[in-house]
Amino acid sequence: MTITPKIEIRDVYKVFGTKEVVAVQLLRDGVDKESVQTQTGCNVGLAGVSLIIPEGQMTCIMGLSGSGKSTLIRHLNRLIDPSSGQILIDGHNILDMDMHQLRQLRRYQISMVFQSFGLMPHLTVLDNVAFGLQVRGESKKQSRETAGNWLERVGLHGYSDNYPDELSGGMRQRVGLARALAIDAHVLLMDEAFSALDPLIRYEMQDQLLELQSRLNKTIVFVTHDIDEALRLGQHIVILRDGKLEQAGTPDDIRCRPANDYVARFMTRRPVLQASSEDGAE
Repeated sequence: MTITPKIEIRDVYKVFGTKEVVAVQLLRDGVDKESVQTQTGCNVGLAGVSLIIPEGQMTCIMGLSGSGKSTLIRHLNRLIDPSSGQILIDGHNILDMDMHQLRQLRRYQISMVFQSFGLMPHLTVLDNVAFGLQVRGESKKQSRETAGNWLERVGLHGYSDNYPDELSGGMRQRVGLARALAIDAHVLLMDEAFSALDPLIRYEMQDQLLELQSRLNKTIVFVTHDIDEALRLGQHIVILRDGKLEQAGTPDDIRCRPANDYVARFMTRRPVLQASSEDGAE
């Protein structure tokens, strides 16, 4: 099956610290993450990741703490810039964008749902969802109408006038999802979006997301540390370790044709796997 790329990540390195040029060169020379960190005092987030994220599919990025999964997703809307490499969306390198172009990218093409909900406590639920629409210049009437439609679609009809602290965690996450979807962006980034929820609510949110995706066909990049969640949601799964790509493919590829012993052990969740000694580049 031919994959249409929506996002291309090309040889991306990210090093946090004052000696990033030295650290990147060491990584290119094959020095492992721990040794680079010891020699330079820099924290390695990503070490030469190249990846295609298919259009219209849900891609789940997995890995242990310190693997680089959250670092990677934050590159896709330039919350973080790489030390080296390219990030292309629809064939355009977003690292070449000026601030005006970047704002347009975030307002129209990419939206994000955070683990911590990211809602504004002084705004009602309706105004939280409408906020992004108003920021990009839509009228208050139109943005509130659109927001109300999305609240209904995520099962929050009747809660428009409530404030975030009056809602349960699952309901607040639905508000965050409605806000991200309301701007009708092509790409939806979700960083551990359901991990703070109770198991039952988390499963219901997965159902909600799958149902919405069946109609919307967005390009969704979903970061998770939960294998079962990734297998349930993902059409495309990416496994990272110590900032490097171990394997990318369909759920069947990952389960039935693991690229190496690490992936095989990861999928069986055997206790021999250890998290990285550095958790700063999640």
